[in-house]
Amino acid sequence: MNTTTQATIDEAQLAHLRSWIGKSERTPDTINAAPVRGMTATLDRDDPAPSDGTPLPALWHWLYFLPHARQSEIGADGHPTRGGFLPPVPLPRRMWAGGRLQWNVDNPIVVGQALERVSTIRSVSHKTGRSGELLFVMVEHRFSNANGLALTEEHDIVYRAAAEPGAPEPTPVKPPLEGQDAFSRTITPDDVLLFRYSALTFNGHRIHYDRKYVTEVEGYPGLIVHGPLIATLLLDLLRRHMPDATVRKFSFKAVRPTFDLHPFSVHGKPSADGKTVELWGRDHDGWLTMQGTAELA
Repeated sequence: MNTTTQATIDEAQLAHLRSWIGKSERTPDTINAAPVRGMTATLDRDDPAPSDGTPLPALWHWLYFLPHARQSEIGADGHPTRGGFLPPVPLPRRMWAGGRLQWNVDNPIVVGQALERVSTIRSVSHKTGRSGELLFVMVEHRFSNANGLALTEEHDIVYRAAAEPGAPEPTPVKPPLEGQDAFSRTITPDDVLLFRYSALTFNGHRIHYDRKYVTEVEGYPGLIVHGPLIATLLLDLLRRHMPDATVRKFSFKAVRPTFDLHPFSVHGKPSADGKTVELWGRDHDGWLTMQGTAELA
């Protein structure tokens, strides 16, 4: 039996979406202390109050360079209406798929610093299969301060078709290093945690706070825990257990959505030589939800 979903994006539409490849935009921002204080509280940390010169923890740059679309420009899903910098993909479900980051450890990002982000759309790819129709957009971000390039990030965005009744779900998998973790932490993703992270990142996407929308319109069983929040919790776990470590590179991939219906956990295992740390998230059933690798300086 052929279980491949019929595509709704034809070749002409795909060519139009691919015309966005190479499009760039520049965004300035300043690493103010207030978002750092907010994230510290949200992650339940006991860090000293940030001041000018305080190093920004890895992935906390996601608190800055935020899109500030006018209220009249917000779409039905709570995101800015499509078009503009990102291509106007017609598929309704939009999520982070993963990313790859490389920090210049000799040029750290610190509180009080002015930065510029140059964002460029590098690829637009399309496929269909058992899990439905997917379109991937990869955006490269380059962050520079007065001393030059500080961080390079490749951000993968996935767009999916609406859920079809009875459609097969991707087969869940167990973490490859199940039972081998050196440290772990259990997180309870209540409405307040999701709201606070949405507020810190100025993220209006309704899948994270509007239970009626996420269950009745997008067809998910509960509120979705932000992919970048889980990635942040992975590196926060590393920081809690290896506080002197400096992350040079980090790659991560979202494998399975995490919902607010149950606690979930994050896990880590350093390599024998101490140069890398394998990190992963698992849901309450033990299925792998996110997998990442941190390379240390």
